[in-house]
This record gives sequence, C-alpha cells and structure tokens, in this order.
Amino acid sequence: MIPTPEQQALRDAARRYAREQLLPHYQARERAGRLDRAILVEMGALGLMAPDLAAEFGGLGVDSVTAGMIIEEISYGDYNIGSVAVVAALIGAILSRHAAPQLAGQWVSGLVKGEAVVALAITEPRGGSDAANLQLRARHDGDHFVIDGEKTSVTFADWADAYLVFARTGRPQDGAKGITAILVPSNLPGIRATRFDDLGSVALGRGSVFFDEVRVPLDHQVGDLGRGFTQVMQGFDYSRALIGLQCLSSAQASLDEAWAYAREREAFGRPIGQFQGVSFPLAEGESQIAAIRQLCYHTLALRDAGLPHTAEAAMCKWMGPRTSVDVIHQCLLTFGHYGWSRDLPHQQRMRDVMGLQIGDGTAGIMKQVIARERIGRAAIQY
Repeated sequence: MIPTPEQQALRDAARRYAREQLLPHYQARERAGRLDRAILVEMGALGLMAPDLAAEFGGLGVDSVTAGMIIEEISYGDYNIGSVAVVAALIGAILSRHAAPQLAGQWVSGLVKGEAVVALAITEPRGGSDAANLQLRARHDGDHFVIDGEKTSVTFADWADAYLVFARTGRPQDGAKGITAILVPSNLPGIRATRFDDLGSVALGRGSVFFDEVRVPLDHQVGDLGRGFTQVMQGFDYSRALIGLQCLSSAQASLDEAWAYAREREAFGRPIGQFQGVSFPLAEGESQIAAIRQLCYHTLALRDAGLPHTAEAAMCKWMGPRTSVDVIHQCLLTFGHYGWSRDLPHQQRMRDVMGLQIGDGTAGIMKQVIARERIGRAAIQY
C-alpha cells in the first residue's frame, strides 16, 4: 500500500515522536509500573490520539487506514502506549456512534485530547471467552441504573477515568440479548479496583473492578437498552485490525534492532548476518510481518469502504499477536546471551505482546468468528 502525501506526513510525524520520545524510555516505563499521563496529553495535542474521530470532537477526521498508520508508528516506540491509543480509538468510535450527544461530546473530546482514559469492562470471573455470559446486573431505580457485580481482566482498571460496562438488564437466559452498555465514571461511590501482578504490560495495569450499588444516570446508557452487546461489539472489528498493527510494529522494532546487530556482531572473523542460520530466520520474520501488515491495512480499507470485514479483522487479531511473539523470540535469540537480559527490550516486547494472545479474544475465538462468517453460525457448535 502506497500512502498519499497527506498520509505520509502524518506517519512521519508519528514516527519521529515515537522514536525520539517513546522508544528510549519504553523499558523505564515498565520499571516505574505506571504511564505518565502527560505523555497522553502531549500526544493528544499532536493529533496522535484517536485521529479518526470527527473534528467536532477535536479529532483529525482521517480514515481508518491513516489511523492504522499512526497506531503502527506509536506502537513501534512503545507497545503499551499504542494500547492506550487503540482503546481510545475503539471507545471513541463507540461513544460517538451510540452515546447521547452530550455524553459523547464530554468523553470523546477527552479521549482525543489524551485527558481521559476509558477502560472496557466486559469480562467476568466465570465468563472468560464466553463474553455474553454476564452476571453483573444493572437495574432501574428512578432516573438511575444501580450496578452490582464484578468485572475482571480490565486493562487500566485502577487508573481509568471511566469504564464502559456491559451489564445485564434482561434475563440471564437471554444470553447476548438483554445486555446494555453503560459508561460509568470511576469516581462514583461504590467502585473499588485492584491491580494484578501481570507478566507483561505492567505500565498499563490490569485488574478487577467491583461495583457495589453504584448509581449511574440513565443518560449514561450507550446504545439501545438490551442491545449493547450486539451493537457495541460491532466496533471490535476495527480494534482487531489496529491490534494486529500494534503487535506487528513491536515485532518490527525488534527485527530492526536484530538486523543492525547482525551487521555489527562478528563471529569466526565475519559479521554474523552472513551466516544463513542467523539471517534466514530474520528474513522469514520480515516476510511474515509484511504479509500480515498488508492484511491489516486491507481490513481497514474494507471498513473505510463500508464493506464487511469481520472475518478479516479476526484474522488480524489471531495472526498478528502470535506471529509477533514468534518473531520477537527469534530476535531475542539472535542476540545470544545478550538477549537473555532485561537490559535489552526484546523480553519485554515478547511479554507485552503475548498478552494479546489472550486479551480481546483468543485465537480459538477468532477462528470461530472466521468459520462462522464463512459457513454460517449454525455450523459452529459453541
């Protein structure tokens, strides 16, 4: 895919920022265990947060492909900050499409400026991949919802400004029907959040959020009552393609570093890159990353054209993280005993990317989505 001059200018701006400001401190942010939110505000001022959102919300109004280019460059510098940008794009699109205008205006503008972080609260302790198997309930009480229950595996759990909560408002036997999406500010009484001791993405944090008689105004409903799951989940086709690019760019960073090392490091009197045992695995990684990158941009182009792209998005989601983990692992091995050190970033990239082999839909779930799109729901036994 050949970018237009406008796309290239935005990509170049994102690339400079990511490589000059984000990449040098990628590992330091893990050691700190937190993201400095000033970085997100700075990115917002540069137009790098949810750039696809409309100008009325402060966005650049670019297409999905251009947004993907920006996500890819940001993630090259810091995979975790790329995650914040992906979630901002996803939730911003959901709120701008399905929330009441006043609610959307408040929160979407905050996402674009980097001043607000909204977490997705879908998964529950007994649900996992069965995302529609929800127990957390929201009942009507006057002009409020009253929410009770627990959400788990929530990224940004203990520092988000709000949660997009999927709550059961209908009967348990209704499955995906009877689920409503509600935007819940995190400072409301009755909310408590924890943080897990995770293997990767330490700077982002992941944990559980507990809701005890939390009262939320009815106008914080997102989408139609009882149709939140079916309406809002449609937006995940977009984020799955972005996630693919996010993971691939992290692998590309390790590849670039491994190629440079293969040119400089000598063994047996010559650069190790001259040995096929070193260069061929890296060449295979370059080929795989390039192929899946094209699939991701094809998926985003289908979205821009208003064409179906559910199967393609699911392909991006399972192939991107898995291939990226394998490629980063090979890059780590290329560095030999140096690679087996926390001083180099490959081990962190591998741990960070590995999380998306689980989060936002496992490979098994993505393959079910693809099969369902190809041969129909009735042919897939859940």
